[in-house]
Amino acid sequence: MRVRRREAYRIHRARCRQSGMTLIEVLVSMILLTVALLSMVIAQARVSQMSSDAEDRNRAAMLANELATMMWQNRTVSLPASVVSTWQTMVATNVSYRSATTSSAVGSGLGGLPNGTGTVSVNAATNTATITITWQAPSRGINAAAGMSGTSQYVTQVVLP
Repeated sequence: MRVRRREAYRIHRARCRQSGMTLIEVLVSMILLTVALLSMVIAQARVSQMSSDAEDRNRAAMLANELATMMWQNRTVSLPASVVSTWQTMVATNVSYRSATTSSAVGSGLGGLPNGTGTVSVNAATNTATITITWQAPSRGINAAAGMSGTSQYVTQVVLP
């Protein structure tokens, strides 16, 4: 009878040890949950930054295409200085070419780039022009201070027959 009592006591004691979670287990699970949530927030921020960078690259391509289209329409890579100057203003600010050159309130919808500059180098002998657009997004300025290049660049070449 004594043996049974001792055995029952051991079983009861084992059940008491295993019932419930200890404080350490709760803290470890909270740390794991916090790390998982923090990594999800960081991933979301990176995706948002990549989306913004892709939008800027797309806008740079459209701005370069607009100047290249003017060259094709005029059948010359040597555009008047006023046209190039207006295009450079459009790259640097949120002004569309159509609203900058006419009194029309409806522009082409193209806006500029953050800290954007546009340059055009013309080679009249070969009838080619190189259009270069550089910009620096405000979010990339931090990387530039750390020694990484924070500027982006889009280069296209126009060759007329």
